[in-house]
Amino acid sequence: MSSPAFLPDDYLLTNDWARRLYFDHAAPQPIVDYHCHLPPAEIASNRVFENLSKIWLAGDHYKWRGMRSNGVSEDLITGAASDYEKFIVFARTVPKLVRNPLHHWSHLELRRYFGIDLLINEENAPAIWEQANAKLATPALSVHGILDAFKVSVVCTTDDPTDDLAHHVAIAKSGLTTRVYPTFRPDKALGVQQPAAFQSWCGQLSAASGIDVKDLASFLDALKQRHDFFHSLGGRISDHGMDYVPFEPCTEAEARAIFAQSFGGIAATPQQWAKFATFMMLFFGRLDAARGWTKQLHLGALRNNNTRLLKRLGADAGVDSIGDFPQAVTLARYLDALDAENNLPRVVLYNLNPADNYVFATMIGNFQDGTIPGKLQFGSGWWFLDQKEAMEWQINALSQLGLLSRFVGMLTDSRSFLSYVRHEYFRRILCNIIGNDVAAGLIPADENALGELVEDICYRNAAGFFGLEVGR
Repeated sequence: MSSPAFLPDDYLLTNDWARRLYFDHAAPQPIVDYHCHLPPAEIASNRVFENLSKIWLAGDHYKWRGMRSNGVSEDLITGAASDYEKFIVFARTVPKLVRNPLHHWSHLELRRYFGIDLLINEENAPAIWEQANAKLATPALSVHGILDAFKVSVVCTTDDPTDDLAHHVAIAKSGLTTRVYPTFRPDKALGVQQPAAFQSWCGQLSAASGIDVKDLASFLDALKQRHDFFHSLGGRISDHGMDYVPFEPCTEAEARAIFAQSFGGIAATPQQWAKFATFMMLFFGRLDAARGWTKQLHLGALRNNNTRLLKRLGADAGVDSIGDFPQAVTLARYLDALDAENNLPRVVLYNLNPADNYVFATMIGNFQDGTIPGKLQFGSGWWFLDQKEAMEWQINALSQLGLLSRFVGMLTDSRSFLSYVRHEYFRRILCNIIGNDVAAGLIPADENALGELVEDICYRNAAGFFGLEVGR
């Protein structure tokens, strides 16, 4: 069968070296999805999706944004319209997405998961709906079937410290070949500027930990207990989503007073928040270092900008954007403070503003200590930057200023089980960059060495870096 004209077999691969590196070395590698937002409940239950809209559109704010930009009513995106109606308006939107990565991703998803080569448009929508739904009813496209088909070795979900992790316990007992681990995401522990929400969350922390949270000491004890519990279930990664990492030195006495004030119903001022957040981020860094964990810092998102949709849908409504927060000074001070006391864990830095590419790529070099290759990582293109142009920017910045060979590669950062094509997308881009450099005489034409480089970035580096037991 001949290669299709649209998204052909050598899609994104512009020379023989790129094609050889991709097909012989990158494509066969398993996937370590070390950061995502997949629901553990759906993995535990081995969910079978009722129809194409449920697996393709529900919760996918990338697609929601595309439809909104095409003038689609919110009722037909997240509202009361039927699943078929929502799918039809998406199919009608896809042709308007040309040059947006959603246009490529959507067709790759349809092709790789369902084996359907049709262009996505309103005319083909009924046939796509019928064929895809028939395949969704088979075990091959259950959640476990998908993880097996895409050779997913590891999935690290994103979990609040108050989560009982019952679904993770069930998954561990299920015999699923893919290893599924929780990631410790304590963002709400910094919420002293919102007393009502903070008090409520502390109540949940008390219930989860069995420790009566009433002051700073019990708060820290409860968080450590939850960190230990995550570790007992194989968790080895923490994650923080922040505008920026603050650094305002804070004594324990000051932190104790700020906690008491918020717990008593009085909001922390911005300066108090910065102090308390600094105290807590150092605390979390020490926990991670003591356990040999990796800390992920996702920095620079300007979240929940549209209050109308925030009130209607809650967070993750697709109304976030790139922020322009200062990053360098306080990030350097935070990393340095942990390094100075020998408590700097492995760290992965992700920027959302591309203006920070060189800041982050140089920042990691400041704190490499010779104990672990690539101990600090400049993370892959994240969110608005997980498309071809921005992935190339990230790879080039890391290559010029650090060691591409030690890079832990791609992750999905997705709520959708259809997002594993993002790894294919990344791997093709990576192989094309390297292949072009070989063709230009910038890299030695040594397939053994380059094949090893590609395999390391696509799988082996991540499989070894995070200290996780891998499946397969």
